[in-house]
Amino acid sequence: MILKVEHLEASYGYLKILHGINLEVKKGDLVAIVGPNGSGKSTTIKTIFGLIKSHHGDVIFKDRHITNKEPHEIVRYGISYVPQGRIVFQTMTVEENLEMGGFTVKDNKIVKQRINEIYKVFPILKEKRNQMASFLSGGQQQMLSIGRALMLKPELILMDEPSLGLAPKTMLEIFKNIKEINKKGVTVILVEQNAHMALEICNKAYVLVQGRIALYGGPELVKSEIVKNLYLGH
Repeated sequence: MILKVEHLEASYGYLKILHGINLEVKKGDLVAIVGPNGSGKSTTIKTIFGLIKSHHGDVIFKDRHITNKEPHEIVRYGISYVPQGRIVFQTMTVEENLEMGGFTVKDNKIVKQRINEIYKVFPILKEKRNQMASFLSGGQQQMLSIGRALMLKPELILMDEPSLGLAPKTMLEIFKNIKEINKKGVTVILVEQNAHMALEICNKAYVLVQGRIALYGGPELVKSEIVKNLYLGH
């Protein structure tokens, strides 16, 4: 077990969002977390990553308790985070953004090697490597955001709504990239509004409703009447 989340509770001020979340993630899993707006999906991975502090429960990564650790500590343990909204350094080039992703790596040769590995996953970034990130399309910025998170060779990567605001063709390409990253051995937890696509590529899924896990299982969840009624709106 690479990650275990037990009875996790978190709030925004006085508003309680998570009501005892339990997750189990094995090495090599691609886990989707789906659910309606406001169900606590993003809050779950932000709490795992230390961006939101929990007031109850445990987050255990490779037998190490990381509950409420600071994000810069959690990164060093082998977890990366891709935030919602394609957040990149707009006034830096593509390559400079990737270099920033390798901020803890002291050896420049290793940084360059990892950048070349990212270019193999996202060839368009190599073509655009000297362009300012602000000139990239939305899909290219998302690729850059994911690539930057991969620079530290994480064992686990947390992705928050990677398809948000993307055109359908670009969205398909991003999901293909995520699947490829997972096949290379990186464990992925994917928070997604597009439940259909997320459930197609994952091997395990959790459905959140009002800060609680309503259902969990494999890709067969997309065919579940419970999921259709709770989330997909059928």
